[in-house]
Amino acid sequence: MACKIQFLPSGAIARVSAGTSLLEAARSVGLPVASACGADGLCARCGMQILEGDAGRETPAEVEIKRSNRIDPQHRLACRIRVTGDLVATATYW
Repeated sequence: MACKIQFLPSGAIARVSAGTSLLEAARSVGLPVASACGADGLCARCGMQILEGDAGRETPAEVEIKRSNRIDPQHRLACRIRVTGDLVATATYW
């Protein structure tokens, strides 16, 4: 299943297969996303806010990683989200 991911405010749109990480989707359209841990979900630098769509539930590990790295609780770790449907996302650094 193809999923449409729109990134605001850039307006870039990625069309990716279900199961692709949100981090990979952003990079596929040339958007810079910080990641110091190699997308292992440890550095929490790939935080994005999901504006529309279902990004799934946060795991307790993701909550703890965000807490220990002082990441806004409303943000999700893009490397931990596997796309299952259409989403609209934003990041403070675009």
